[in-house]
Amino acid sequence: MTIYISQGRYTPAAIRAMTVKPEDRSEAIAELLAAVGGRLIGWYLTLGRYDWLIVAEAPDERTLVSIVLAAAAGGSLSDITTTVALSAQDTVKAFGQASELAKKFRSAGADYYGVPVESAREIEAEPR
Repeated sequence: MTIYISQGRYTPAAIRAMTVKPEDRSEAIAELLAAVGGRLIGWYLTLGRYDWLIVAEAPDERTLVSIVLAAAAGGSLSDITTTVALSAQDTVKAFGQASELAKKFRSAGADYYGVPVESAREIEAEPR
């Protein structure tokens, strides 16, 4: 499963309500994720631009988006951002695939598929 990192802010009304009656929001998020085959890895209160951060696994982007929308529908969250996080192993695969694709792509104004002709000759000469 893919790992996602979501961050967001609580609305002022949500902050007031949780100040009056504190609660562990990680339980609600864990239940929501479990309902669609996902898993909460971590939930954190954060300082700065965002109030909270979660790290979660979900089967796919559509599923994760539905979770975020369901959580936001209650009106207590705002400014939510979500980032896909790749493992080191998946990152190596992504760079390998990018290497092959880069050979087939010519950037605007480039002489040889994304790199100047001089650099392309050096790359071609390097042993693999």
